[in-house]
Amino acid sequence: MTSRCIRYEDALSARLEAGIAMVREAGQLARQAFATMTPEQIGYKGPQDFLTATDLAVERLLRESIIRQFPDDALLGEEQGGSIGDDTWVVDPIDGTANFARGIPHFCVVVAFVSQQQTRFGIIYDPIHDELFVARQGLGATLNGIPLRVASTADFSVANLELGWNARRPTSLYLQTLSELLALGSNVRRSACGALALAYVACGRTDGYIELHMNPWDCLAGLLLVREAGGVTTDLTAKADWPLGGAVLAAVPVFAEMMAAAAGLNLEQPELTRKAV
Repeated sequence: MTSRCIRYEDALSARLEAGIAMVREAGQLARQAFATMTPEQIGYKGPQDFLTATDLAVERLLRESIIRQFPDDALLGEEQGGSIGDDTWVVDPIDGTANFARGIPHFCVVVAFVSQQQTRFGIIYDPIHDELFVARQGLGATLNGIPLRVASTADFSVANLELGWNARRPTSLYLQTLSELLALGSNVRRSACGALALAYVACGRTDGYIELHMNPWDCLAGLLLVREAGGVTTDLTAKADWPLGGAVLAAVPVFAEMMAAAAGLNLEQPELTRKAV
């Protein structure tokens, strides 16, 4: 390994270490706010699109930490936007805000780092259950330091899948996909937190996840987790317009092709091939 590569890997390690520390701090802020959440603190960006003061406070904490420690890096956040550069932090202060706002303890803080159109590391922290999911490209994925592998489920008759949905794609497409997945014999659930849904595929709690459009801050960390845990995923950052988001699939290898067909997705070029009816 050349000295230039060593310096790059060291720089990634420093960012990852800093990222873990800031995500833990952000998670504790979110956990404290969750304990005192009241209905009047809930706002809306659109239909079924919740926003709380905690989303803004957590993103501000993350932004200030990143800017202070890595001032030359670019930053893209869900709430305050940002820009894309050669080295970009992608931040979701609270994924699962609808759960958070309604007192459901299923949400997380998400950070990914993208360099040269590849996700180099991803961090997902569930502060309620103190579960820290970490993946680094080429070096595996862990939950609280324990290596992860996707499930070994081999038959749809015992498969546990998850389907996320939102208003960015027609409801009819999701209903078609749900019908196809049920016809395969699988159980299908929805937890309203896409990042944790992907993390759960990585750690074997579920066997696959589909959402027909996800924003990068919701999915980049989780997609890397699944790949590093031995699963198959679509590759959002392979597209030049990856900051706009796109279709997401993550699955144990044996289910990937059939799940993609059920959703009308092309795994090689993750775009919808099915039209709404």
